[in-house]
Amino acid sequence: MENDREDLAMKEAKRRERTSGQKHGFNDIEALENPDTDIGLCGWILVFFSMVLTLVTLPLSIWMCIKIVKEYERAIIFRLGRIVRGGAKGPGLFFIIPCTDSFINVDMRTITFDIPPQEVLTKDSVTVSVDGVVYYRVQNATLAVANITNADAATRLLAQTTLRNVLGTKNLAEILSDREEIAHSMQSTLDDATDDWGIKVERVEIKDVKLPLQLQRAMAAEAEASREARAKVIAAEGEMNASRALKEASLVIAESPSALQLRYLQTLNTIAAEKNSTIIFPLPLEMMQAFVKQ
Repeated sequence: MENDREDLAMKEAKRRERTSGQKHGFNDIEALENPDTDIGLCGWILVFFSMVLTLVTLPLSIWMCIKIVKEYERAIIFRLGRIVRGGAKGPGLFFIIPCTDSFINVDMRTITFDIPPQEVLTKDSVTVSVDGVVYYRVQNATLAVANITNADAATRLLAQTTLRNVLGTKNLAEILSDREEIAHSMQSTLDDATDDWGIKVERVEIKDVKLPLQLQRAMAAEAEASREARAKVIAAEGEMNASRALKEASLVIAESPSALQLRYLQTLNTIAAEKNSTIIFPLPLEMMQAFVKQ
């Protein structure tokens, strides 16, 4: 609990520093969302001629000016290489100026990808193969386009590296038992690293941990030996309890001689029910001693 509180405090401090940096101009997030639209005299001339050309070629040019983005998409418009003020457009209709404007569509839905199996050397020098799955979405379309070349590929590579780095600090027993903690640690690390890219990592899961064949055999042999030891202990305890019960039964039978005869008849009844051809008649030892004396 104390470690979780410290992590939350560190994250909150980082957010405050990032927010303070944006207010004082240390970060370019605000500049990207509200860029300077001064494109210069030549730029305005090109925009003017593009608009005139559009008006002259109406109504054919209207099909080049009207664009549509879906509910789960956002469009980043570039005018002569600069991002248009107002940030991402959409969903729905928006207009662009032909020849001077271009746009990039950004998918805002949650994206899922598998982390390929990674060969990881654990803290106790055991080589394991681990794979996982990551869920993320684009939180700020402007940053995802302007701050990184390929946000999807970068996130995939970072997830692979983070998986190896996190598992390299864990023992084999911790990897097998504390998957939820490892996933939470990876999610926090990825979320902090991709914050400047406008990406929000929502969830990370560890899918499978593959052990070497020799290690599997050793662990199976250890588990089998442990179970056999427990089985022997349980059998010994059963024998001890049975001997105590037999002792108590013998004391009860010794108090009444007729009880032994009844037990003998019950034994004969059990043997006869099994349809055996041989029946054993026990003889008292006192009778045998009488024959020996003669």
